Amino acid sequence: MGLTDKCAVTGIGETEYSKNSGKSVVALQMEASLKAIADAGLKPNDIDGVIPYGNLQVVAEDFITNLGIQDLRYSAVTPLGGASAVAAIQAALSAIASGVANNVLIPIGRNGSSGERIGARMQSMPQFRVLGEFEMPSGNIAPPQLYAHMARRHMELYGTRSEQLAEIAVTVRSHALLNDNAVMKKPMTIEDHQNSRMISDPLRLFDCCLESDGGAAVVISASDQAKDMAQKPIYIMGVAEGHPDSPSIITQRPDMTTLGTAKAAPRAFGMAGIGPKDIDVAEVYDCFTYIVMCQLEDLGFCKKGEGGDFVSDGRIALGGELPINTHGGLLSQSHIVGMNHVCELVKQLRGAGGKAQVANAEIGLVTGYGDMGDGSVAIMRN
Repeated sequence: MGLTDKCAVTGIGETEYSKNSGKSVVALQMEASLKAIADAGLKPNDIDGVIPYGNLQVVAEDFITNLGIQDLRYSAVTPLGGASAVAAIQAALSAIASGVANNVLIPIGRNGSSGERIGARMQSMPQFRVLGEFEMPSGNIAPPQLYAHMARRHMELYGTRSEQLAEIAVTVRSHALLNDNAVMKKPMTIEDHQNSRMISDPLRLFDCCLESDGGAAVVISASDQAKDMAQKPIYIMGVAEGHPDSPSIITQRPDMTTLGTAKAAPRAFGMAGIGPKDIDVAEVYDCFTYIVMCQLEDLGFCKKGEGGDFVSDGRIALGGELPINTHGGLLSQSHIVGMNHVCELVKQLRGAGGKAQVANAEIGLVTGYGDMGDGSVAIMRN
């Protein structure tokens, strides 16, 4: 399609990830943004587009004021929860390809540990109005409870076991141990996972992602400019978003085991002109272990119901068939709403993955997932 390779990621920036940043959300986003802009070899005033995170704690005007941007030509939000970061890449690509902007900044930052927790905020989020009316009064109020329905359904239909979810948690933890900027530093075994306390059956503590503080940002630029910038450009081959049927309530979907990713994936792969077998490394949104497995199915790496077997026997570890979440992911590095996944994919394709570098990584994939079903997929190459 016409948008393939028209844009590239030219800069990435990350703050320290922690449980207590001691900084405001604005400060975290500005720090990450300045790092990304410098990484691209640009100055703040070269940024003419910005897509702030959709929770509206920081808005476009904050970037104009704090970065000194003199002519911001494009701003937007992509309010898809954890799918926002990757969906924003699609919006940036559209803005740049249409000539509206040249260099678009996509920042995300949060104090998810030291500040307001997602469980408390959900009840006021407009996309969950129906959930608030019909399920929250019965006590179904927190993400682990909502995702537990999905995981249990998959287990009932396909025989998926908790030990297979443990394979995901243990694998990404082993990757986090290679990352100096990861919150979790303690090794984990299958037994550790199985002995962790039950949060919402069948999800245990180590099936759940972190709540953490930090910021991350990327700069997207037109490809004809990117080739002359400071870093090797990482080209965007394909990108798409998808929304599930009955988006507000998981339990009312025709198929609780299918995500919006299943709609986004064919479009992203179609735009890129490749298939799942061409992917060398994948950074898969991992709010819960089950969601990783379900996305791998919906992305086409295995058939529906075969995710449990696919994630076993080292297949998703470094050196395996499809290394995933080489930075440790939301489960063990930090929960920066998936922007840390985007930064990690860029590092891998630059050959800057450090101890977790995937050998000969040329084509990679990153996903976002949010609001109980929205999915976004981006495919990139070096």
